[in-house]
Amino acid sequence: MSEKIDLNSNEYQEIQKVIDKNLELVQELNSIPHTIDETRKIVSEIIGEKIDDSVEIRLPFQTDFGANLHIGKNVYINNGSMFTDMGGIYLDDNVLIGPNVTIASVNHHIEPSQRRNLVLKPVHIGKNAWLGAGVIVTPGVTIGENAVVGAGAVVTKDVEKNTIVAGVPAKQIRKIEE
Repeated sequence: MSEKIDLNSNEYQEIQKVIDKNLELVQELNSIPHTIDETRKIVSEIIGEKIDDSVEIRLPFQTDFGANLHIGKNVYINNGSMFTDMGGIYLDDNVLIGPNVTIASVNHHIEPSQRRNLVLKPVHIGKNAWLGAGVIVTPGVTIGENAVVGAGAVVTKDVEKNTIVAGVPAKQIRKIEE
């Protein structure tokens, strides 16, 4: 998928087919109670990859595309999380996602004449990272291994490994020593 997408292009028409299919699956997922195994099965269908049995996803779960969400092993996704993943979202092993977290890999152009078109930048959440409740991660951000993002933070820049950040915009609070 290209880094920029014109919403009137043939490429976007193909993307829309995936969106339409996955909207139905997301609605099915969130409309009735499911076991953890059923949830993993439906989310696997949405993302097009088998999710490991160690992954736990609490409902409701939202994604606007699904096909560019990649989930490692032993990941925990709490309820109310939203993944805007057309640009790619990568959750490494042992990631913890708090409730109502939003991870966005899609943005729009600043220029008014181009604003309806998309700019795609992948987001990478490193191994053993923890995103607290209500965190927002913006397109193109990498959160390093073992990092902690405090509740309510808005992450607009990369977070170094073994670092705690918090605030709006997120700033380093301290390093993690083990």
